[in-house]
Amino acid sequence: MQVLVDADNVEPSRLRVFLSVLAELDDPGDIVVAGRAKALARTSWPAGARLVEEAGWQRADVVLAQAYLPGPDPLVLVSGDGDFVLLAARHPGPVLVVSNSAGSAARLRDVATVVDPATDGPEPLRHFFAGVR
Repeated sequence: MQVLVDADNVEPSRLRVFLSVLAELDDPGDIVVAGRAKALARTSWPAGARLVEEAGWQRADVVLAQAYLPGPDPLVLVSGDGDFVLLAARHPGPVLVVSNSAGSAARLRDVATVVDPATDGPEPLRHFFAGVR
């Protein structure tokens, strides 16, 4: 499983819910987190997560797009914007989008499971992971 996190676009409160569910998994997968130093520092990341400090418009998105590896395994995109709709649409396996923005994430609902941990809670995340493991 690949987990790509845009730390600039998701609040720590939402990330904490997501990361707590991810910690319940035997294998949380390959985790890549990109964003400004301040955004990276405001959250405790799982051991083994690759943190990439990038600042500037769309720089974190570029890092995450380059880290993406196509394949049948699940893909988890944690981002508050809809910049990854093409990547999600072309991914051959199941896709989960963890987002804090229902408006921009709406474009992703046709190609992915979209969950907002702040409003949906942890259960939809657990349900997704149970279905793909």
